[in-house]
Amino acid sequence: MEASAVVIFLALLLVSAPFISSVTKIPIVVVEMLLGVFGAYIGLLKAFAAFETFAHLGFLYLMFLVGMEVNLKELRFGRSSLLKRVVVFFGTIYTLSIIATLYFNLNIVYVAIFPIFSIGILMTLVKEYGREEAWLSLALNVGIIGELLSIIVMIILNSVLKSGFNIQFFITFVILILFFGSFALFFKGAKVFFWWFPEVKTVIMPYQDNKDIDIRFSMALVFAMVSLMIIIGIDEVLGAFLAGLFLAFFFKHKTDLREKLSSFGFGFFIPLFFIHVGSTLPVGAFTNPEVLKLSLFVSGTIVLIRLIGSLTAYFSYFGLKNTVLFSLGNSIPLTFLVAVATLAYNTGAVKDDEYYAVIIAGLISAIVIIIAIKILHFAFKVKKE
Repeated sequence: MEASAVVIFLALLLVSAPFISSVTKIPIVVVEMLLGVFGAYIGLLKAFAAFETFAHLGFLYLMFLVGMEVNLKELRFGRSSLLKRVVVFFGTIYTLSIIATLYFNLNIVYVAIFPIFSIGILMTLVKEYGREEAWLSLALNVGIIGELLSIIVMIILNSVLKSGFNIQFFITFVILILFFGSFALFFKGAKVFFWWFPEVKTVIMPYQDNKDIDIRFSMALVFAMVSLMIIIGIDEVLGAFLAGLFLAFFFKHKTDLREKLSSFGFGFFIPLFFIHVGSTLPVGAFTNPEVLKLSLFVSGTIVLIRLIGSLTAYFSYFGLKNTVLFSLGNSIPLTFLVAVATLAYNTGAVKDDEYYAVIIAGLISAIVIIIAIKILHFAFKVKKE
């Protein structure tokens, strides 16, 4: 009976979240997490195996959809100077992250937390302002690279936290390099194969499909890649991401596939993940001075290192307006911030208060920065007119 009550309450949260987001203008991801906090506070969201399993599936599904957002052709910057600026940008923020971690004597986890990237909420900005905005178009391309780096850092961090800097870590690192090399060869081989036999694509995913073969194949690919990662000892997040990347690159003829998969994911699995994360946050964390102090420090550092990196790499190319907007657009890594915090918490690398602080930092950043972008965008637009 208790599990049934939890399921019914989850259903109510899933239905109410979009309406609350529309009325309050708060990103729906933030609303879902706050609803999770509320549900745990009133005692109607209690942990049980099915909820945790669906939440984990939701996270993997999210990483799968993130992979589908990657357009490899868009990552080919038209001018070599832009590519150099990307290297300068990431070099700056990762260097500053290491310096900040060492200077403040922080846990090694913060080397991954400060420079973490996620384009989940950035995609909502694309829907609102359009890809025509120069700062947003570049933010998306750079964000995709940052997300790829973040996934690699997360995998390495996971290995370090579980086994430390020992022989097992170096074995995992070598396996990771070999896997990326093998996947690159497989990718090139698949590209050649589909070039010679393009009709195979329509056999796997026909244009006219009344049996949902495209959905079945997509899910089979995700499960196969995730299972492969588990077998070879690499975080399954990478498998879900690469499955999405593979589908996005080779099956572009299925123009409705991304929308179909996205609708199902964001309508069910992914909200469960964010509600579950919210349910792990006690209300008391929001009134704990130490937690809030650390939250402001984390969110402030995330913004500051990106602003410095953006000014260093793009000010002379972009000007002040676009550079500031670009840095803010890439300062909302809520999704992966939650992922890193969860990973660190589950391995015992951070205690309760630090876990709460990092999650709250993500929530603060998502709300404040989106509002700041709206204000700055409007101000710059009025000034221009």
